[in-house]
Amino acid sequence: MTAQTHSVILTHEHTDFDALASLLGAALLFSDTIPVLPYQLNRNVSEFLALYRNQFPFVEAKELPRGQVAQVILVDTRKANLPKGIHDETRFQIIDHHSVEEHAAKGHHLWSDSVGANTTLLVEKLIERQIAVTSVQATLLALGIHEDTGSLTYAATTYRDVTALAWLMQPERGVNLQVLSHFLQHPLGEAQRTLLQILIDQSAFYECEGHTVVIACAKAPEYESELSTLAHRLRNFHECDALFMVVDLGELVQVVARSSTDGIDVGAVARELGGGGHTRAAAASLHETTPEQIREEILRLLGQQDHTTITVRQIMSIGRPQMMGPDQSIDDVAVLMRRYGHEGFPVVAKDEAGKERLLGVITRREADRAINHGLGDAPVRRFMQAGEVTVRPSDSVQQLRQRMIESSWGQIPVVDDQGVIIGIVTRTDLIKLWDGDPATKDRKAEIDKRLHTLLAPAQYRLLQRIGVEVDEMDFAVYIVGGFVRDLLLNGGLFHNGNDAIDALDMDIVIEGDAVAFAEHVRAQYGGRIVVHRRFGTAKWLLNEAVHPVAVELLLAPVEHEQLPNLAQGRLADDPPISSTDTLPDHLDFVTARTEFYTAPTVLPTVERGSIKLDLHRRDFTINTLALSLNPDRWGELLDFYGGMTDLREGVVRVLHSLSFVDDPTRILRAVRYEQRFNFRIGLRTLELLRDAVELLDRVSPARIRHELDRILEERTPEKALLRLAELQVLQQIHPALTVDERLVTRFAALRTLLAGEEAPAQLTAEPLGRLYWGLLVVHQPPAVHQALVERLGLRSETQRLMAGLAVIHANCAQLTDPALHPSEAVQILDKATDTAIALYRVLDLDCALTPILTRYVAAWQHVRPTLDGRALQALGIPRGPIYGEILAAIRAALLDGTISTPEQEIHLAQAIAGGRSK
Repeated sequence: MTAQTHSVILTHEHTDFDALASLLGAALLFSDTIPVLPYQLNRNVSEFLALYRNQFPFVEAKELPRGQVAQVILVDTRKANLPKGIHDETRFQIIDHHSVEEHAAKGHHLWSDSVGANTTLLVEKLIERQIAVTSVQATLLALGIHEDTGSLTYAATTYRDVTALAWLMQPERGVNLQVLSHFLQHPLGEAQRTLLQILIDQSAFYECEGHTVVIACAKAPEYESELSTLAHRLRNFHECDALFMVVDLGELVQVVARSSTDGIDVGAVARELGGGGHTRAAAASLHETTPEQIREEILRLLGQQDHTTITVRQIMSIGRPQMMGPDQSIDDVAVLMRRYGHEGFPVVAKDEAGKERLLGVITRREADRAINHGLGDAPVRRFMQAGEVTVRPSDSVQQLRQRMIESSWGQIPVVDDQGVIIGIVTRTDLIKLWDGDPATKDRKAEIDKRLHTLLAPAQYRLLQRIGVEVDEMDFAVYIVGGFVRDLLLNGGLFHNGNDAIDALDMDIVIEGDAVAFAEHVRAQYGGRIVVHRRFGTAKWLLNEAVHPVAVELLLAPVEHEQLPNLAQGRLADDPPISSTDTLPDHLDFVTARTEFYTAPTVLPTVERGSIKLDLHRRDFTINTLALSLNPDRWGELLDFYGGMTDLREGVVRVLHSLSFVDDPTRILRAVRYEQRFNFRIGLRTLELLRDAVELLDRVSPARIRHELDRILEERTPEKALLRLAELQVLQQIHPALTVDERLVTRFAALRTLLAGEEAPAQLTAEPLGRLYWGLLVVHQPPAVHQALVERLGLRSETQRLMAGLAVIHANCAQLTDPALHPSEAVQILDKATDTAIALYRVLDLDCALTPILTRYVAAWQHVRPTLDGRALQALGIPRGPIYGEILAAIRAALLDGTISTPEQEIHLAQAIAGGRSK
């Protein structure tokens, strides 16, 4: 007789609502399994089941049938009290949202993902499989999500939790809100209240690299209820960053831990103590120890953790900010605020010893109020917020936030160890952290790997060397802009890119002095530099006079105590590098700078600034990303303006509302990026773009032409041209510029033609963008061509192509006239360029013309008289303009077939000359 088998669903002891709801969700999904209640339930869970137990399929372990267990499904845990009947062939399935990066035990199948509540994983499957739930079942599932996400307020909450809860809350599922409210705000029992007060009284506070940690110890050998509810209450009472509750229950010591910051990983501490959990919530049970010993062990383990968290240094604007004196006028403040777009400035004065002292801050709000009351000439000291509130670069964001709350200052100066102001940090900097992408915090290794894959070994080592050299000068160095954007796109970190990256087309920005750095590396390694001190830029020419010994040093594997091991060892297997052929021709270094516009559409005024200000002057958020090259921050990404989010979501967005007003050429750039990456222009950005289109009339021809050239260099420029036409941008440049499906087809046909083996040399010799331009204007009359030349300042080569196309277009009717003689056709087509004729002919721009153009290219243009000037002189014909007339007449006669032999050419020449002599 075959032994009976069954499958069970298990969860952890001290069961909370997320675990109980997960039991239910798994039972609904796996209808042939038995959900088993643990021995110990949290008090609120126990009371819930006392009321509604008969509505659920839960059984106790003692009620399980005898026989072998074929499968165990563990929910919201990876450990549980296993029932009898487990054997070597028992299959294990884990459904757990904790520690998703950990691998399951051998033979265990893991279903895990980063969501706030484990119940969410199961509700998503219920939705997918369209499994119906009753009102009571929906209420329990909703309790599970609410409890483990703090009603969607905990940091681990995801949009998936919200979506799952929204599905449960739909009217047809009938969630009971009164039941939710009662059990989510379940009152404490007398024993719980007593223990909570003991824990409050015996709480000890510790500082852990800017984080407040509470360890509360108590002895409660008679206590029988669950502790997790007390942990929640205690953390809220102390408003701490992390809490460790250590309770001696007699037979064991129970540790319950909670954290509200990524800087304190309570799960890691619990695992070292023999327990488990995740970053924000964990627990452990220990035997043969005391709460005091456990407290010391917790402190030791916390000391070993890398409490990497966001500091003021990462979000501040580095560099001395614009500062005001107390006796300057409010009008002066208003002018500078408009110029730089700042919301406030520190107010400083020097004391008797000549040391700079912070007196307060003056904000736009106070300045505007003073001006509105006619007090623009009043001194700043009358309206500033007085005080000496500062932070240091190493301070945590939590400390910064607390300082802002206490002072109500929106701009806080950042000072060094000597109290010297070295930067500023604002409320806006804090708010932008909300838009940060948590998944990008630990991408250094991924970024480094991508750099190594993309760059040649010499280029990779060169960037490392630059980082080390800059570090020695106490500067900071970054690659910024398009290179970083394309690195992320083509590296697969967001969308799959569709453009190759130009590994050498990178902007290297130095927060310091780029010219001084260029002079330093020239002294170290040779080469030549070209400096523009006014703009703080320097070009390092590496293909000139770089000493061979210096090359070997420059490209040797970089070893630095602060350079991550991943970057130091990345090139271990690469071949040696010692040839100058592996170096780029040059590198451009730019001093981090800021800029402001004195009037719309004019070029900006530039001043030295920080990397944050340098990025703020750029066109779109996706171009504001910076990649650090300093050894201690190698591969770190800076994202002050939401560029990572916009890359992920595929949005082109300007940084501020006057962006297109300041520089209307950004209109063309926005469309180019949108179409290149298959992104979309953000709604607000699109509104601003439409409002600024008319300002293109005030932009210089060269700048408009440059942007159009960049569009025509795209892989499929017709996409951007169609979008520009849709937005009325092309028409604003000139009304005759139109795009239709016929043009789109011709662009594609041109690319196909040039990719083939039989592409005409007349076309392959030309830049593709110029040929595209020819197709765009091919059917326009000469007057339009001339207007476009003046509007865009077109280059002479482009003008020649346009003139050739205009000749053909203007004479279409005559060239297709059946009565036209070949000589007449040749007389017209000789005035067109070879490129214009080839473009017209091979793309069949006018099917009636194609046979004529083909005959011209194949035969007619090659017809020439056998006679030349010397032959005419030998015939006794005097030199003069008549030679040209004779040769043209002979060629025409040959083309038209009225003569065909050299003798006939001679007779015709003599006849023409004789007629003249008469």
